[in-house]
Amino acid sequence: MKIKNLVPALVLSTVVVPATSMAETTANIGWVSEYLYRGIFQEDSSAFAGVDYAHDSGFYLGTWGADVGDGLETDLYFGFAGGDKFTYKIGYTGYYYTDDFDDTYNEVNLGVGYGIFALDVAVGEWDGFGTPADYTFTSITISPEKGLYYKFGSFGDEFDGDYIELGYTYSMEDAGVDFTVALVGSDDLNVSDPRRRRDR
Repeated sequence: MKIKNLVPALVLSTVVVPATSMAETTANIGWVSEYLYRGIFQEDSSAFAGVDYAHDSGFYLGTWGADVGDGLETDLYFGFAGGDKFTYKIGYTGYYYTDDFDDTYNEVNLGVGYGIFALDVAVGEWDGFGTPADYTFTSITISPEKGLYYKFGSFGDEFDGDYIELGYTYSMEDAGVDFTVALVGSDDLNVSDPRRRRDR
Protein backbone atom coordinates (compact mmCIF):
# COMPACT_ATOMS: atom_id res chain seq x y z
CA MET A 1 0.00 0.00 0.00
CA LYS A 2 1.30 3.44 -0.86
CA ILE A 3 -0.58 5.33 1.84
CA LYS A 4 -1.04 4.20 5.41
CA ASN A 5 -2.58 5.90 8.42
CA LEU A 6 -2.74 4.91 12.04
CA VAL A 7 -6.17 6.08 13.14
CA PRO A 8 -7.15 6.00 16.81
CA ALA A 9 -10.77 6.67 17.75
CA LEU A 10 -12.52 7.02 21.07
CA VAL A 11 -16.26 6.35 21.15
CA LEU A 12 -18.53 6.93 24.13
CA SER A 13 -21.94 5.27 23.94
CA THR A 14 -24.88 5.18 26.32
CA VAL A 15 -28.56 4.29 26.34
CA VAL A 16 -30.62 7.48 26.54
CA VAL A 17 -34.26 6.40 26.76
CA PRO A 18 -35.73 2.89 26.72
CA ALA A 19 -38.84 4.02 24.82
CA THR A 20 -40.92 0.87 25.47
CA SER A 21 -40.30 -2.78 26.13
CA MET A 22 -40.44 -3.27 22.34
CA ALA A 23 -38.01 -0.49 21.41
CA GLU A 24 -34.82 1.22 22.44
CA THR A 25 -33.33 4.65 21.89
CA THR A 26 -29.58 5.04 22.28
CA ALA A 27 -27.10 7.86 21.85
CA ASN A 28 -23.39 8.08 21.20
CA ILE A 29 -20.73 10.77 21.38
CA GLY A 30 -17.05 10.58 20.55
CA TRP A 31 -13.90 11.86 18.93
CA VAL A 32 -11.46 10.62 16.28
CA SER A 33 -7.91 11.83 15.75
CA GLU A 34 -8.49 11.47 12.00
CA TYR A 35 -11.93 11.02 10.46
CA LEU A 36 -11.77 8.55 7.58
CA TYR A 37 -14.85 7.24 5.82
CA ARG A 38 -14.67 4.31 3.44
CA GLY A 39 -10.93 4.76 3.25
CA ILE A 40 -11.07 8.49 2.40
CA PHE A 41 -9.77 11.32 4.57
CA GLN A 42 -12.45 13.70 5.85
CA GLU A 43 -10.94 15.79 8.67
CA ASP A 44 -8.33 15.89 11.43
CA SER A 45 -9.53 15.74 15.03
CA SER A 46 -13.29 15.41 14.50
CA ALA A 47 -16.00 15.24 17.18
CA PHE A 48 -19.23 13.36 16.45
CA ALA A 49 -22.55 12.41 18.00
CA GLY A 50 -25.64 10.41 17.05
CA VAL A 51 -29.02 9.13 18.17
CA ASP A 52 -30.58 5.80 17.14
CA TYR A 53 -33.99 4.19 17.56
CA ALA A 54 -34.47 0.43 17.09
CA HIS A 55 -37.70 -1.56 17.36
CA ASP A 56 -38.00 -5.29 17.96
CA SER A 57 -39.69 -5.59 14.56
CA GLY A 58 -36.32 -4.79 12.97
CA PHE A 59 -37.12 -1.18 12.02
CA TYR A 60 -34.34 1.29 12.78
CA LEU A 61 -34.01 5.06 12.42
CA GLY A 62 -31.17 7.38 13.28
CA THR A 63 -29.09 10.47 12.73
CA TRP A 64 -25.37 11.10 13.13
CA GLY A 65 -23.30 14.24 12.78
CA ALA A 66 -19.61 15.15 12.67
CA ASP A 67 -17.40 18.21 12.50
CA VAL A 68 -15.67 18.22 9.10
CA GLY A 69 -13.71 21.44 9.55
CA ASP A 70 -15.38 23.39 6.74
CA GLY A 71 -18.84 22.78 8.19
CA LEU A 72 -20.87 19.86 9.47
CA GLU A 73 -21.82 16.45 8.12
CA THR A 74 -25.30 15.20 9.03
CA ASP A 75 -26.39 11.65 8.16
CA LEU A 76 -29.98 10.42 8.24
CA TYR A 77 -30.80 6.74 7.89
CA PHE A 78 -33.58 4.19 8.33
CA GLY A 79 -34.38 0.63 7.35
CA PHE A 80 -35.01 -2.91 8.55
CA ALA A 81 -32.48 -5.34 10.01
CA GLY A 82 -32.80 -8.73 11.61
CA GLY A 83 -31.50 -12.21 12.14
CA ASP A 84 -29.34 -13.93 14.73
CA LYS A 85 -26.44 -15.96 13.34
CA PHE A 86 -27.55 -15.12 9.80
CA THR A 87 -28.32 -11.39 9.58
CA TYR A 88 -29.75 -9.07 6.95
CA LYS A 89 -30.48 -5.38 6.49
CA ILE A 90 -32.01 -3.08 3.89
CA GLY A 91 -32.14 0.65 4.30
CA TYR A 92 -31.50 4.18 3.10
CA THR A 93 -28.79 6.69 4.07
CA GLY A 94 -28.53 10.36 3.15
CA TYR A 95 -25.33 12.36 3.75
CA TYR A 96 -25.76 16.15 3.97
CA TYR A 97 -23.16 18.91 4.39
CA THR A 98 -22.94 22.59 5.27
CA ASP A 99 -20.52 25.22 3.91
CA ASP A 100 -19.86 23.36 0.61
CA PHE A 101 -17.57 20.78 2.25
CA ASP A 102 -19.18 18.23 -0.06
CA ASP A 103 -22.50 17.68 -1.83
CA THR A 104 -25.37 15.34 -0.95
CA TYR A 105 -25.16 11.55 -1.23
CA ASN A 106 -28.29 9.36 -1.31
CA GLU A 107 -27.91 5.60 -1.19
CA VAL A 108 -29.72 2.32 -0.71
CA ASN A 109 -27.92 0.01 1.71
CA LEU A 110 -28.05 -3.80 1.57
CA GLY A 111 -26.25 -6.22 3.83
CA VAL A 112 -26.02 -9.86 4.83
CA GLY A 113 -23.93 -11.53 7.48
CA TYR A 114 -23.16 -14.93 8.87
CA GLY A 115 -21.27 -15.30 12.14
CA ILE A 116 -18.18 -13.08 12.00
CA PHE A 117 -18.56 -12.34 8.25
CA ALA A 118 -20.51 -9.43 6.74
CA LEU A 119 -21.08 -8.27 3.17
CA ASP A 120 -22.45 -4.76 2.64
CA VAL A 121 -23.40 -3.00 -0.60
CA ALA A 122 -24.40 0.64 -1.09
CA VAL A 123 -25.92 1.85 -4.37
CA GLY A 124 -26.03 5.61 -4.50
CA GLU A 125 -25.97 8.92 -6.30
CA TRP A 126 -23.80 11.94 -5.51
CA ASP A 127 -25.34 15.31 -6.41
CA GLY A 128 -21.89 16.46 -7.49
CA PHE A 129 -22.53 20.24 -7.32
CA GLY A 130 -24.71 20.01 -10.41
CA THR A 131 -22.90 17.11 -12.09
CA PRO A 132 -24.44 13.96 -10.55
CA ALA A 133 -22.53 10.69 -10.43
CA ASP A 134 -23.71 7.15 -9.70
CA TYR A 135 -21.61 4.90 -7.48
CA THR A 136 -21.52 1.60 -5.68
CA PHE A 137 -19.58 0.67 -2.59
CA THR A 138 -18.99 -2.92 -1.49
CA SER A 139 -17.28 -4.06 1.70
CA ILE A 140 -16.42 -7.39 3.28
CA THR A 141 -15.80 -7.37 7.04
CA ILE A 142 -14.48 -10.07 9.34
CA SER A 143 -15.17 -9.09 12.94
CA PRO A 144 -14.86 -11.50 15.84
CA GLU A 145 -16.84 -10.47 18.94
CA LYS A 146 -13.81 -8.83 20.53
CA GLY A 147 -10.46 -7.55 19.38
CA LEU A 148 -9.20 -7.52 15.82
CA TYR A 149 -11.35 -6.83 12.76
CA TYR A 150 -10.54 -6.78 9.05
CA LYS A 151 -12.28 -4.93 6.23
CA PHE A 152 -11.88 -4.64 2.46
CA GLY A 153 -13.88 -1.92 0.67
CA SER A 154 -14.20 -1.09 -3.01
CA PHE A 155 -15.94 1.63 -5.05
CA GLY A 156 -17.49 0.99 -8.45
CA ASP A 157 -19.47 2.64 -11.26
CA GLU A 158 -18.44 6.31 -11.63
CA PHE A 159 -16.27 6.24 -8.46
CA ASP A 160 -13.10 4.18 -8.27
CA GLY A 161 -10.75 2.87 -5.62
CA ASP A 162 -10.41 0.35 -2.83
CA TYR A 163 -8.82 0.06 0.60
CA ILE A 164 -7.93 -2.37 3.36
CA GLU A 165 -8.52 -1.69 7.05
CA LEU A 166 -7.07 -3.61 9.98
CA GLY A 167 -8.27 -2.53 13.40
CA TYR A 168 -8.56 -3.43 17.04
CA THR A 169 -11.46 -2.45 19.31
CA TYR A 170 -11.34 -2.55 23.09
CA SER A 171 -14.75 -2.28 24.78
CA MET A 172 -15.52 -1.38 28.37
CA GLU A 173 -19.10 -2.62 28.21
CA ASP A 174 -20.15 -1.60 31.72
CA ALA A 175 -19.01 1.99 31.10
CA GLY A 176 -20.33 2.07 27.50
CA VAL A 177 -16.92 3.11 26.14
CA ASP A 178 -15.09 1.77 23.07
CA PHE A 179 -11.53 2.51 21.96
CA THR A 180 -10.46 1.64 18.41
CA VAL A 181 -7.12 1.83 16.62
CA ALA A 182 -7.01 1.11 12.88
CA LEU A 183 -4.46 0.94 10.08
CA VAL A 184 -5.94 1.95 6.71
CA GLY A 185 -4.12 1.47 3.42
CA SER A 186 -4.94 2.27 -0.19
CA ASP A 187 -3.14 2.64 -3.51
CA ASP A 188 -5.76 4.95 -5.00
CA LEU A 189 -7.82 6.61 -2.23
CA ASN A 190 -6.65 9.67 -0.31
CA VAL A 191 -6.51 8.28 3.19
CA SER A 192 -4.28 11.12 4.39
CA ASP A 193 -4.68 14.02 1.98
CA PRO A 194 -6.67 16.91 3.52
CA ARG A 195 -7.00 18.64 0.12
CA ARG A 196 -9.02 15.86 -1.50
CA ARG A 197 -11.35 14.49 1.22
CA ARG A 198 -14.20 12.68 -0.59
CA ASP A 199 -13.18 13.62 -4.14
CA ARG A 200 -13.19 10.52 -6.33
